[in-house]
Amino acid sequence: MNTSAVHRVRAAIARLARADRPEAWITLRGEDDLLAEAARIDTALAAGQVLPLAGTVFAAKDNIDVAGLPTTAAAPSFAYTPERDATAVARLRAAGAICLGKTNLDQFATGLVGTRSPYGAVRSAADPDLISGGSSSGSAVVVALGIADFALGTDTAGSGRVPAALNGLIGIKATLGLVPVDGVVPACASYDCLTVFAPGLDLAVTAMRTMAGPSPADPASRPWPADAPLAAPPAPRIAVPRPEALHALDPAFAPLWTAAVDRCRDAGATVEPIDVQPLLDAALLLYEGALVAERFAAFGTHLDADDTDPTVAAIVRAAVKFSGADLAADQQRLRAVRRDAAALLAGFDALLLPTAPLHPRLAEVAADPIGVNARMGTYTNFVNLLDMAAVALPAGTVGSKGFGVSLIVPAFADQVAIDLTARLQDTAAPLFAPTGTDLVVFGAHLTGMPLNHQLTDLGARYQGEVRTAGAYRMYALDTAPPKPLVIRDATGASLPGERWRLSPAALGRFLAALPAPMTLGAVELDDGTWATGFCANAASGTDITAAGGWRAHRQ
Repeated sequence: MNTSAVHRVRAAIARLARADRPEAWITLRGEDDLLAEAARIDTALAAGQVLPLAGTVFAAKDNIDVAGLPTTAAAPSFAYTPERDATAVARLRAAGAICLGKTNLDQFATGLVGTRSPYGAVRSAADPDLISGGSSSGSAVVVALGIADFALGTDTAGSGRVPAALNGLIGIKATLGLVPVDGVVPACASYDCLTVFAPGLDLAVTAMRTMAGPSPADPASRPWPADAPLAAPPAPRIAVPRPEALHALDPAFAPLWTAAVDRCRDAGATVEPIDVQPLLDAALLLYEGALVAERFAAFGTHLDADDTDPTVAAIVRAAVKFSGADLAADQQRLRAVRRDAAALLAGFDALLLPTAPLHPRLAEVAADPIGVNARMGTYTNFVNLLDMAAVALPAGTVGSKGFGVSLIVPAFADQVAIDLTARLQDTAAPLFAPTGTDLVVFGAHLTGMPLNHQLTDLGARYQGEVRTAGAYRMYALDTAPPKPLVIRDATGASLPGERWRLSPAALGRFLAALPAPMTLGAVELDDGTWATGFCANAASGTDITAAGGWRAHRQ
């Protein structure tokens, strides 16, 4: 980001006044305080400090701690003022992002409509008669209105995705635990996660990458595993629901859904319908089963307060009818569903679903607050229960009503969902996963060559073209398929190749399968750096250096 932080803060303040959506906010920082922080960031940049989010402003859902600002969870009687930022917020601020303030939400993050708050119902950014979606309602709206560059939400049942769909945004819900949740008021602690809303994929991923990583303050936080895929495959397989599972979808959105599925095919994916009903049935456990006891454990003592939303109270009080044995039984049932879901989706790279099946009016929610809310979560409620990740992306509008779809992937396949989202949006795919080792290849493993699948099957990520320093020779081997040897030789030339990134586990498997005389070693590149690549200790085969690389030799 190149914008002056002071300039961006002034622009946000002006935009906030023009937008006139006070119900989206619960607490705003003072102008002097914001400008003073912005000035410090500009000074740090001028001194050469690297701040990847400098020049951006963000908002935080008001169940996330920001030091010195009250945390209310949309319940004034619950409010407290934290002395420290949540870890995720601290990491964003350390990267140069400035927090404008705290946004409105469905109380205690219980709802998908954005209307369950004593601070007022948050209206859609595009149409004040429509809901914004919840529970991260204010966060989505302030981004959609251009006040904040990005915003933080939370997601237990879909709260980081439904508001994205209804307001035309990207919403990223990473694998549980990748982003620490210390300093976040729990809803269902076992299934809560922090999310990001942004207008575009690149900024959303940058913010997520900044926040991700284990924290000693969050015992449930998780590191990237050594075998996490670093890229989507070139020809992905995407599962979609059979028509009967789209019963909840507003018929007006049906053409947009069909168009989204067609875009997957146009992007090179194989699309196959499957029976997703077991996943949708599992979602019922979150509110209708004993798992609701986690909500009661989180904030049940505040249900009798005068400012408690009656719908929220009714939902959470239902927990008292369940016993500890009921909770244990539902948890065991959920383990079985996770096993069955993994089998159902085996062989697929992602599941595509509508994010929200409808975009109701405020009056419709007022007439049936529980029924409409339940329908809103039809295609989102199961994701955290089954330890999956998702990216929600816009998929068009019908009038002022927003529609979106979600790419849902197994735990730690976040990069696959991001890559597939980029393909559907015809944009570059940013890197989320911070792990991996670069490997340079010069022959049969190049893109389009016979052994390239050995990289893509391992989830390797293409990083671009490279050239060796001018001191290498290439020899063609008489193998099936044909392969070259690359030997360091002062009389050699600069050879073209490609850089790929592999996870640590993938690199180990790749090396274990490498046939003699091939091995991996250090290769000097033409920019003076060194990388891991194919090499050999002795020449063998036919010298083809003069051809100018393997592709040229094979043409």
